[in-house]
Amino acid sequence: MTNEISRARLLRAVPLALAGAALLLGSLGAHAQAWPSKPVRLVVSYPPGGTVDAVARIVAPKLSAKLGQPVVIDNRSGAGGAIGGDLVAKSAPDGYTVLLDASNHAQNPALRKMPFDTLRELSPVSLLVKVPNVLVVNPSAPMKSVADLIAQARAKPGGINYASSGNGSAQHLAGELFTSMAGVQMTHVAYKGGGPALTDVMSGHVPVFFASIASSLPFIQSGKLRPLAVTGKTHSSALPQLPTVAEAGLPGYEVYEWNAVFVPAGTPAPVAERLSKELAATLKDPEVRGRLEALGAEVIGSSPAELDSFRRAEIAKWTKVAKDNRIQLD
Repeated sequence: MTNEISRARLLRAVPLALAGAALLLGSLGAHAQAWPSKPVRLVVSYPPGGTVDAVARIVAPKLSAKLGQPVVIDNRSGAGGAIGGDLVAKSAPDGYTVLLDASNHAQNPALRKMPFDTLRELSPVSLLVKVPNVLVVNPSAPMKSVADLIAQARAKPGGINYASSGNGSAQHLAGELFTSMAGVQMTHVAYKGGGPALTDVMSGHVPVFFASIASSLPFIQSGKLRPLAVTGKTHSSALPQLPTVAEAGLPGYEVYEWNAVFVPAGTPAPVAERLSKELAATLKDPEVRGRLEALGAEVIGSSPAELDSFRRAEIAKWTKVAKDNRIQLD
């Protein structure tokens, strides 16, 4: 008798469970269809005027048209992108507060105590672009190739300075990875921003810089900077004649600054997937793609899963660099 009662209860429970699952899936589908019903806030983790902000302002208008709602840019800079990241991580997971972050997303956890857990509190949406740096020197410097730079650094341990936009910046870590892989010592000189660093390299105060392609390209073209190589895996469309660092003397070297979109953890999967799909479509727009490539960017437009794998590999890479070189920020 007891078994028959249990069986009867089970038979009654199965339809209820199926109905509940259907109701949940239906509500998620409705949420995705209804989203967005108001403006979307795009939090940019860096100030106006830089490459991250430029990417946001190229993408946002076309994305707005595809979503049927305004995409409003909100620059929240500071702490290498951690301030903007923290704001989004603690926002409601409803798809209306979205983060456009940079490669410091993967570098910050290796360098500083974070106010949020990057992997647990921010869900991936799409890797938009990867932008290699360009290794440049002052034209009066004796180094005319990557091999020359490595030879000079070996001959004068610590005697060659390289500039960066600040301690823990992407350029700083690019330099640390370079010296580690080459087995040489160079002295890091931190500036308060890429602009002052670029100015001092052009004036000859510091000979070497892992510069942004977008900011350095006019000075390369005018002869105020000598480019040695790009830091990506392949040649840059902005400087197609340049070899990669790996080709030019340091096999395996690969560094990108990159921009990607994240949402607060717990955002409904259909909303994140819709956003990822619309971003990918936006990046295929010829005008958008052309403007991004003019910045030296490789246009990607990944899935959430692809971005998650990419950022985990980047975090592991920069954690090792920080540990091996004893880099830690307060």
